Amino acid sequence: MAIDFTVKDLIHKIIAKFIHAYLPDAKKPYYLKAVFETKLDIHGLASKADVYNIETSPKVIEEGLEAACRLIYYLTADGYQIDIPIFNTRVRLPGEYEGAETGLAAGMKPAIRMRPAKAFREYIERNVRVLIDGVEGENGLIAEALDEQTGEIDEAATIGNVLTIRGYGLKIESDPEHEARMGVFFQPASGLPIKAEVVPVNEPKTLKVIVPAALTAGTEYYLRIFTMSSPRKGGYILKEVRDMKSEFKLTAQA
Repeated sequence: MAIDFTVKDLIHKIIAKFIHAYLPDAKKPYYLKAVFETKLDIHGLASKADVYNIETSPKVIEEGLEAACRLIYYLTADGYQIDIPIFNTRVRLPGEYEGAETGLAAGMKPAIRMRPAKAFREYIERNVRVLIDGVEGENGLIAEALDEQTGEIDEAATIGNVLTIRGYGLKIESDPEHEARMGVFFQPASGLPIKAEVVPVNEPKTLKVIVPAALTAGTEYYLRIFTMSSPRKGGYILKEVRDMKSEFKLTAQA
């Protein structure tokens, strides 16, 4: 049975907000950030079929997506390069070698490289209109987290290695009474948050922390930052504690 996923092109609108610049090489004070709707899984994607006038039933779409994902897993793991209208993938084998080895270098694992397909990029460029709606992050913002071991952004936290957190209003400061409560914490879906005890860099736009050994490999964690520093006035201590939480989750890995 052939499934037709074609849909009449639409002009899409994305609401965006200004966020304070956080990258070291920023030349202007703000970036733009899309205000995302509810995150969709495969079931959620399929449920939107009627909204976008796709006549294939949501059940068929959901089952097809699940089957396609399994097939992509298997084929990529067997060394195939996948090139479909949404993305293309290939396996990268990391490490440096003498030429006589019989396996990957110690500690190295196969890595997946994914890139949006040309047709997908062109569809977004052609059909998306952006509406700007004010400033976000006046209370501070966790913008991204770079795992220095893997180079992954907003994906991984390698236990015992450095995690670089960038954003706005991040500096951890407090009065003596609240000092024990302040810091960077890794918050699992259930259970108590785990504090990063070592913070070698503590600046308003950049924190560097050592990922705690108490994290469980394979578990996902939100980042939470508690501080009493003012997001706008360096060195100024607020009366109230600010609580920032990342929109993304990091998967702890050994």
